Amino acid sequence: MPGENLTRDEARERAELLTVDGYDVALDVRSATGGPGRDEPAEGPLTFRSVTTIRFRAARGGASTFADLIAPSVNAVTLDGTELDPAAVFDGARIALADLAEGEHVLVVDAQCAYSRTGEGMHRFVDPEDGEVYLYTQYEPADARRVFANFEQPDLKAPYRFRVTAPAEWTVWSNGAEESREGGVWRFAETEPISTYITAVVAGPYHYVTDSYSRTFEDGTTLEIPLGAMCRKGLAKHFDADDVFLITKQGLDFFHENFDYPYPFGKYDQAFVPEYNLGAMENPGCVTFREEYIFRGRVTQAAYEGRANVILHEMAHMWFGDLVTMRWWDDLWLKESFADFMGVFAMTGATRFEDGWITFANNRKSWAYRADQLPSTHPITADIRDLEDAKLNFDGITYAKGASVLKQLVAYVGRDAFLEGARRYFKKHAYGNTRLGDLLSVLSETSGRDMTAWSRSWLQTAGVNSLTPVATYDAAGRITELAVLQEAAESHPELRPHRVAVGLYSRNTEGELVRYARAEADVSGPRTVIGELAGAERPELILVNDDDLTYCKVRFDEVSLATLRTHLGDITDPLARALCWSALWNLTRDGLMPARDFVSLVLAFAGRETDIGVLQMLHAWTRTALVHYAAPAWREEGGRALAEGALGELRLAEPGSEHQLAWARFFASVAASDADFQLLSGLLDSTARIDGLDVDQELRWTFLSPLVAHGAADEAAVDAELARDDTASGRRHHVRGLASRPSAEVKARAWADVVESDALSNALVEATIAGFAQSSQRELLAPYTQRYFEAIERVWAERSIQIGMAVVKGLFPSLQDDPATLEATDAWLESRPDAAPALRRLVLEARDDLARGLRAQAADSVA
Repeated sequence: MPGENLTRDEARERAELLTVDGYDVALDVRSATGGPGRDEPAEGPLTFRSVTTIRFRAARGGASTFADLIAPSVNAVTLDGTELDPAAVFDGARIALADLAEGEHVLVVDAQCAYSRTGEGMHRFVDPEDGEVYLYTQYEPADARRVFANFEQPDLKAPYRFRVTAPAEWTVWSNGAEESREGGVWRFAETEPISTYITAVVAGPYHYVTDSYSRTFEDGTTLEIPLGAMCRKGLAKHFDADDVFLITKQGLDFFHENFDYPYPFGKYDQAFVPEYNLGAMENPGCVTFREEYIFRGRVTQAAYEGRANVILHEMAHMWFGDLVTMRWWDDLWLKESFADFMGVFAMTGATRFEDGWITFANNRKSWAYRADQLPSTHPITADIRDLEDAKLNFDGITYAKGASVLKQLVAYVGRDAFLEGARRYFKKHAYGNTRLGDLLSVLSETSGRDMTAWSRSWLQTAGVNSLTPVATYDAAGRITELAVLQEAAESHPELRPHRVAVGLYSRNTEGELVRYARAEADVSGPRTVIGELAGAERPELILVNDDDLTYCKVRFDEVSLATLRTHLGDITDPLARALCWSALWNLTRDGLMPARDFVSLVLAFAGRETDIGVLQMLHAWTRTALVHYAAPAWREEGGRALAEGALGELRLAEPGSEHQLAWARFFASVAASDADFQLLSGLLDSTARIDGLDVDQELRWTFLSPLVAHGAADEAAVDAELARDDTASGRRHHVRGLASRPSAEVKARAWADVVESDALSNALVEATIAGFAQSSQRELLAPYTQRYFEAIERVWAERSIQIGMAVVKGLFPSLQDDPATLEATDAWLESRPDAAPALRRLVLEARDDLARGLRAQAADSVA
């Protein structure tokens, strides 16, 4: 829609003109259940009434600007008491405000806004289990305008008052505390000045649990924070709110101890909501999470750690992002990189998940390494021209690379200087907006270092460096010189300063591979000598970036690589072991280690992995290696080996352990033979049993999935499973299962449901796509390569950006991994130079993944 994609230049001009003093927002959502307020065309969307009063000031007279609103219709617009013709001033995305006088103004917009089924704006969900209706909002980066008229950009902060009329039997929450509830009308306290994208409303018959947090400061004052947590009624029996509150309180203690700035937003509600597109959103006082963080079945500790990390990530945003907000999306990293870092920092410092940095090194950073080698890689401080750019920059660079660089910064300036810089930053810029220079100035003050060169190397350039050790030895076998070589890709040749630890490892008398020497050094330029390690005994393994201080791809010398091939499982330190696994995976992705060799290492050593998060990451990587990086001629053999190995580890695992559960899931994901399918069927109908393995409902769906995809179970079996689990989660599994059946007719129907229709909600679109794309069905999917390229421009133009992204990424023909698909992708890119930049970016990224896979397959084929 014209005007929907706000540009940076437009936002800058509007911020120079306007100051926003406050919003009063009145929403009537009784129509969500068929009550009063339903007023839309017979064929149109279900709508709710939204009346917004905005008080603002113009810096000069005679200027024109606009307010943002995406709505099916506008009932009335009034500016300073004068009625404006909605047909003349509203174009579907913007309300024109012409010839403003200098000084104060009041804009009132009465609109019919649409409920969302895509997770953008006011999402409406009907629970299939009991028919109850649930609402919640999700706005980032710019979907508040789908719910109320506003000036939708992060640097036009203002206080908000919300009034919500809803069914009387519901409960409603917003950012501010509830001030009154009269019948079906809820009024909420005015917020502190915040940006539009973090305002929030949650409404419905949610199950709600309360607690409280109290902290007394050194001056004797006490801070009381009411805590709340909610979920759908159907999930209440699974909701472990006590653990959510435990992590919440531990996080609040940690941040208060380290930030020296009391939590500024009153209450702290956390809503676990259905069909959520993200992991979570940091709305102050009313944080929203995807409800999958409420576990319906048994999960490993890695899942609880992941949830704790997200809770603390969002909590860190209360300071980094909500209290102090970036001026424009160029500096999105000012909140996301910090929250990603602080989430792990708090988790390891305040909760039971003391090994969180292992997960970060093995899991989170792999996301960054992939993103930083795509053609769309960008500096951490990105060039964000418009909102579509912003939407795509919630990526591995902004989050995980940024967090990795901050971890490096802490090593560079010291923990105390880093935290003192944060404290000064909050106090200086509270309720304001900042840019990169604002942070660098306080860090320079507290560290005594010039941050300009560091920022230029780490924040303002793209790409990842590789660090490789090179050692020479004397006749006695002692190191004469150990140097670290730094390399960069030709496309991004920047060599950076790295604070690294270099560890030397050898086997002890018990056969354990342990570190016996370590040196920390600043690596810069193409070659750096680590003088401290001269004279050390010859190691069997040299690990650059030991302790994971910097952000780089670790390489090995030949001796170290040979040691890992035979003794990787003997490394006793779990972080060092995780770093070696990550380095080996990067070698595989880069085509420097054949995929079958990586699979062999997993089969040899994964059964000895003690860290459950690392084990589950290895399972995911190994499946990717088999599907995308292994030579096609070896896939069947490799698949059989993986299935046999997974089953062996499943039977060897301690009964009832989380390792047993992880191996059971992995076995199901690689099951390939009739015997495998027979065992899975037996576990489902209780004719087979593995001691200690509790086949709960979620595991039942996991076991059924490969049976359906391989034609070993039919539609009736999927329907029968839904009858056992007719819940929102069960419906998603059911949709995915039906779309995964190996039938041309099924694939055509799934394609039509996603590409030719917008009837499905965001969650069911994702489930259908997941079922459609099965690695065992490459031939069935071959006809859709051409159809994909014929459809994506239309889909991008007609659907919301969230659905457009799901379709363009999810349906790219990555399983047609041959040069012809690469040529078809290049032909589309060459013939569409003027396609939407965000669309081209997604296709370029998919093309790069495909080309990487072909290179890896070529390397594997000659192994």
